[in-house]
Amino acid sequence: MTLNVGQRVRLAADLRLAGSVTPAGEPPERTDAFAAASLALAAGTEGTVERVDEQERRQSHEVGEYLRLKSLLDDFGHQMPQASRGQLDEQVGALEEHWVAYQRQLLRVTVRVRLDNGFVLDATPQEAFASA
Repeated sequence: MTLNVGQRVRLAADLRLAGSVTPAGEPPERTDAFAAASLALAAGTEGTVERVDEQERRQSHEVGEYLRLKSLLDDFGHQMPQASRGQLDEQVGALEEHWVAYQRQLLRVTVRVRLDNGFVLDATPQEAFASA
């Protein structure tokens, strides 16, 4: 499920946020203020999506070359001499494993959600939420 800005969502599972806390106005390098903190948010807590960030998959040179050659083969392969088409088929076949690996990479989508209780969750994987 892809989330959209303005969409109402709810937490799909209980979340526990843990780490160090620095009071507002203090330099972020100062870690002795509060050594650790923990906050629990219950599943079902609702909020509104404020931002959706999609982090694109990195396309290697081989993937780009595969796409270029595959497009060439698909568009003009039927017009090519048999030997040229065979050579192009071999080149595409040699690059196909890079294309398959690229397609298997997951597209990472994170969201910023303002919960109804006032908390804001930023850079949270979209899988943590369900449509409300």
